[in-house]
Amino acid sequence: MTVEYVIFDWAGTLTPWHTVDLPGIWVETAAALDGVGAHEAAEVGGRLLRAERELMTRCRETQCSARLDEVFELAGVTPGARALQTYRRAWEAHTLIDPHALEMLDGLRERGLGVGVLSNTLWPAGWHEEIFERDQVLGYVDAAVYSSEVPWTKPHPDIFAAALAGLGAASADGCVFVGDRAFEDVYGAQRAGMRTILVPHSSIPEEELGAYGAVPDAVVGTLKEVLSVVDEWNRPTPSLRETA
Repeated sequence: MTVEYVIFDWAGTLTPWHTVDLPGIWVETAAALDGVGAHEAAEVGGRLLRAERELMTRCRETQCSARLDEVFELAGVTPGARALQTYRRAWEAHTLIDPHALEMLDGLRERGLGVGVLSNTLWPAGWHEEIFERDQVLGYVDAAVYSSEVPWTKPHPDIFAAALAGLGAASADGCVFVGDRAFEDVYGAQRAGMRTILVPHSSIPEEELGAYGAVPDAVVGTLKEVLSVVDEWNRPTPSLRETA
C-alpha cells in the first residue's frame, strides 16, 4: 500500500529522549505554589510526583487518559500561574525538537505526504502547539491528537482512529507510525492496521515497557532516515511483464 500519511509520537521521537529529574521538577514547582514555604516544598513535591506516577500507571494499564490538573488535584494542591510557569520552564530544555526533524518534515511535505502527531501526554494541546511554533514545525503538522484531550492513551485503538480521522485518512493502510516505544507505538499502531518505524533511542524504564511489545516494520537511526524508508515503501512494484 502507498504511504500517504506519517504520524509521529512526540516525546522521545520528535524531541529526543532526555533523562529528566522528575523529583526535582516537582519540588521546584511545589516551591512556587502559593502558601508553600521552602521547608514544605520537598513534602508537597513528593506528593505531586506520586500523583503523577499513579496517573501514568493508570494510563499504561487501563489506557484511560489523564491530565496535568488531575496531578495537582490528586496531590491536594491548587496550582497558580507562578507554579505552572515554573513547571513549564523546568521542562523547556527537554522539549526541543530533534535536529533532524525539520529536514525530514520538509522532505515529507515535498513528497506530498500528510503529517500527524499522536502523543500520550498530561499537558494541554495548547502547550504542545506553542512548543512546535517555537521550534518552527507547527506548520508541518496537519493534525494532532493528544491523550489529554481524549478519553484514551496509546495503544488503545480508538486514539489511533482519532488520529486517522483528524488527518482525513480513508484507512490505516496508507499510514505509517513513527515512535520510540514498542508497546504504545509499535504494538498500538500495528494493532490499528498501520506500518511502523521504531526510533530506538529512548532509555525507557522497565516499569514503563508495557504488557506487549511488537516487531517494527522498520528501524531507523535518525529521523531523516524516515524519508528513505517511506521512499522504499512507495517505490512502484514491477509488474509481472517487467520482471519476466
